[in-house]
Amino acid sequence: MSDTTLKATAAASGASATERFLNDKTAAAPARRVDTARVDTLATAVITAVHDVIRSHRATYEEYNALKSWLISVGQDGEWPLFLDVWIEHVVEEVAAAGRQGSKGTIEGPYYVPGAPALSSATTLPMRDDEPGTPLLFRGQVTSADGGPLPGALLEMWQADDDGLYAQFAPGIPEWNLRGTIVADDQGRFAVTTIQPAPYQIPTDGSCGKLIAAAGWHPWRPAHLHLKVSARGHDTLTTQLYFKGGDYVQNDVASAVKPELVLNPRPSATGGNEVTYDFALDPVS
Repeated sequence: MSDTTLKATAAASGASATERFLNDKTAAAPARRVDTARVDTLATAVITAVHDVIRSHRATYEEYNALKSWLISVGQDGEWPLFLDVWIEHVVEEVAAAGRQGSKGTIEGPYYVPGAPALSSATTLPMRDDEPGTPLLFRGQVTSADGGPLPGALLEMWQADDDGLYAQFAPGIPEWNLRGTIVADDQGRFAVTTIQPAPYQIPTDGSCGKLIAAAGWHPWRPAHLHLKVSARGHDTLTTQLYFKGGDYVQNDVASAVKPELVLNPRPSATGGNEVTYDFALDPVS
């Protein structure tokens, strides 16, 4: 484990994720009137569910005060994006994608950064000269759900390095390391050379780590590639791709793995591994 890994604290990662969310998501959200009826329905349902848990499990004041203290510390640590993305987002994505006809999606997670450098359809993700890890050739085609190719489709791609760290969220890593926006060719095809990422722990030195330890859970995410795939006239697909036989694929802490998202790389003739995976996008309804 490198010195960089040791310095990637939960507080630093949480603060970065919170700042990104406030800057990117809030700014991008359309200005619209809040539907008070929906707020009433959802807020009442959540509060009622908490009441039911307290009653059915006969929670004590000591347990209530421990929860209250923990909720305060989540905010102080800047870990609300981490908590929500790890334990809540996969259900939001499931509901939002219920009618999708094309490829499967999954959670975005807290480490997406817009504006990654544009790259050609056959390219290598930006990386350090001595980037550790097994080389991976990742290729495929972007089509519409009806099978027609989507020329110039965009694939925003980001991933952890071999230490499980993300550029812009851990110290000592170049700004756009293992991040890029690939522009597919006139048939929607792409071929990206990168490295095969490793599994990693979500930060455990903050409030989320305390919850994991107290509940006897594990903090690991399986190795994965992140992608946002988009094309004019089609819904954007946000997804993650995992690796067959990899650690934690069967028990991801974020519950984000789906069978359709598991890759099965094969050894490449030029060294490393290679895999083909195609994306089908739903037309905008």
